[in-house]
Amino acid sequence: MLWFYGTANSLGGEEDSNVERWVRQAMAVISNKSTMLGTRFSFSIHHSSIAMSLSFHSHSPSSLSPSDRKELPRDYFFQPRLGNWHLTRRGGRLISFKGCVKFVHTTCRISIPGTSPGNDVKPPSNNSFRDKKAVPDADPPSIKDVNLLYQFFDQSTKLMVLTGAGISTECGIPDYRSPNGAYSTGFRPITHQEFLRSSRARRRYWARSYAGWRRFTAAQPSAAHRALATLEKAGRIDFMITQNVDRLHHRAGSNPLELHGTVYTVICIDCGHSFSRSLFQDQLKELNPKWAEAIENLDHGDPGSDKSFGMKQRPDGDIEIDEKFWEEDFVLPTCQKCNGVLKPEVVFFGDNVPKDRADMAMEASKRCDALLVLGSSLMTFSAFRLVRAAHEAGAATAIVNIGETRADDFVPLKINARLGEILPRVLNTGSITVPAVQL
Repeated sequence: MLWFYGTANSLGGEEDSNVERWVRQAMAVISNKSTMLGTRFSFSIHHSSIAMSLSFHSHSPSSLSPSDRKELPRDYFFQPRLGNWHLTRRGGRLISFKGCVKFVHTTCRISIPGTSPGNDVKPPSNNSFRDKKAVPDADPPSIKDVNLLYQFFDQSTKLMVLTGAGISTECGIPDYRSPNGAYSTGFRPITHQEFLRSSRARRRYWARSYAGWRRFTAAQPSAAHRALATLEKAGRIDFMITQNVDRLHHRAGSNPLELHGTVYTVICIDCGHSFSRSLFQDQLKELNPKWAEAIENLDHGDPGSDKSFGMKQRPDGDIEIDEKFWEEDFVLPTCQKCNGVLKPEVVFFGDNVPKDRADMAMEASKRCDALLVLGSSLMTFSAFRLVRAAHEAGAATAIVNIGETRADDFVPLKINARLGEILPRVLNTGSITVPAVQL
């Protein structure tokens, strides 16, 4: 299925008939170049938007030659910058419109009915699709969804953004609660109480963290992270809070309040001394040379892959490992200041957000005129209370998340979409044009 989405500067009266004529001309060009496949077209015009679809349906894959099958990948995605190349190659010439029609985004998916997506043809390299297992399924965002979210940004003057694990799944870091998340396999993260009372639990946590650190830190900010950083720099976001501990927002150029802390800092629970996680990684390596050698020899692959020893990446940076690898001989360093117990500077399940951080987040929630939740189910009360407070203070509220959230009952705007697909389109709304080409 090949989809084109666009908007017209002005539709109405004669403009509608002109747009319809241009759409039909575009379809005719593709049809002439695709007769061997058999094609069926449909399109509709709704107010200021156009939707066209092209279906390849007449022939089964077995009736096509190997070269033709290769020419039509079973599952193929491209970004706007690749649109010209794709249309030129597939249709024989660049398809475009003249006059008032302007594309705000172009996206495409081609599928051959009767087949399942294969692994022989991969999409263009894009961090957003690095680990499809980590990203919950969702339909592409509609033009209506993009416009509604754009209006939400446009109508706010003091916008607060709250992000959750859903913004990092497209980077290969899984979440907890989605159908493909960590909880779906029966995994339960370590609790604050477990970490404090059990040396065995601490050894398990740090062994997993040590093994997964290289892969976790290799994850790159997604298109959604970069879009938010751009909006923040442009002054469209007044305050940002993240529940994530991965620092991907910072690497994209944002400066959010880290509600649940960060795995990039280690702190002593006795004296409060803190230092960088990379230094702690070096200490673990020195104390556990056999582990270090084994980890160096592992082929970790991309962030989110789980091929090495059956390892599985977790949202807080650790990896699930069989007990026999860590239970007996993994050695932990102690605080160099007081010989105390070291932990990552994160809020484990069962712990409380530090008061000064919680107060800052609540103050921002009460003063904003709009609050946008991105990629969070809001199941943790520390995040849910912020949305509820903003709503009760009269702020406009909206959620973009795949699946249900704890605030669905009172938040009026809810969009089910991948953040890496909708946020760049919101950012580009009204600013990307396709040059006119004579048909």
